[in-house]
Amino acid sequence: MGFVFAQSRRKITIETAARIAQSVPHIGKAGVFVNQPLAEVREIADYCGLNYVQLHGDESPEYCQAVGVPVIKGFSVGPDFGKASTVLYNVEYFLLDSLVAGKSGGTGISFDWCRSREVAGELTKPFLVAGGLTPDNVAEAIRVLTPDGVDVSGGVETGGEKDVEKIRLFIDAARKAEESGRFAK
Repeated sequence: MGFVFAQSRRKITIETAARIAQSVPHIGKAGVFVNQPLAEVREIADYCGLNYVQLHGDESPEYCQAVGVPVIKGFSVGPDFGKASTVLYNVEYFLLDSLVAGKSGGTGISFDWCRSREVAGELTKPFLVAGGLTPDNVAEAIRVLTPDGVDVSGGVETGGEKDVEKIRLFIDAARKAEESGRFAK
């Protein structure tokens, strides 16, 4: 379960996130941040009981190491993206997202999975895929990239609100791909 603490239309208050997090102790929780002060990230992670911190900005490898909670480091996949972009990061997961000028994820736009397949296969850490995933295309993303997981937000919304039916369809499609052996590398 993800909580957005970065400036976004999806931003949640710390108090609301903590209340929700406490109500579902058996579910893993990640907080999404973009270029926020390290002390703020650490404080929110502690207060909300986050299992992961997902960083989508220009955070350095040193910043990631200092968070104190396992890190999911987001990378924008564009023409210049390659294994070299990631090698200095000792994090739990990489997250591959689309490159959109002036944006740090959450755009609802997919990147070219076929062009990224070779780079994804060379990554030194487990990776997740995000960017424009929907119930209709998540299985294809899994088939092409064989990620260790997927990340979705806008792809399961209707009118800016989470849509229970789209969430169900998304999970079903991802599970079917997983059952076909498409998740494990």
